[in-house]
Amino acid sequence: MQAEPTLICIPDISGFTQFMSTTDIELGSKVIPALLNRVIYANKLDLRVSEIEGDAILFYKTGPLPTFTELVYQCRLFYTEFYEQLKILHKKYKNDKQGKSIPDMLGLKIVLHYGREVSSVPIGKNIKLMGEDVIIAHRLLKNKVPIDEYILLSENLRSQYKESTIERNFGWGELHDRETEYKHIGEINYSYIDLRPL
Repeated sequence: MQAEPTLICIPDISGFTQFMSTTDIELGSKVIPALLNRVIYANKLDLRVSEIEGDAILFYKTGPLPTFTELVYQCRLFYTEFYEQLKILHKKYKNDKQGKSIPDMLGLKIVLHYGREVSSVPIGKNIKLMGEDVIIAHRLLKNKVPIDEYILLSENLRSQYKESTIERNFGWGELHDRETEYKHIGEINYSYIDLRPL
């Protein structure tokens, strides 16, 4: 398949490992799919799902990028819908001893990256994304952000938008810049903003 510019979006459930290790499998197998489904159905940008990876969804979109306003709105919607579902699950399982900790333990972070050369390879009925930028997007999930719930924008993605447009769309907080050194890739620059004020 021919490589093409691609927006990569990965909503990832924070606290997943702790939750799954302290919760029985029956409850975990109800809670996590319900949260992931709520995020998938909150997709208003026609992002395609490449993979569901346990606690994360790998969305992608080829062709022209959405406006920055649309992108921020989509991330906010993922976050608010995730929390609506958490409320529903907390109410549903409030009498379950382990269910009481659902809203305290789980959260959402969203990684956004723009790859200039990403290939979409069909494997069975699924589409597998290939290329260094897919690796970078996944590596960005392991970063130096000091909080658990945020939107992370890679420098590659930020460079596609005007700085004034970016600042105008984050009325609830301030972007912070970071960089992380990754083995075999080198230093990757990114910015993040705290989602908790929402």
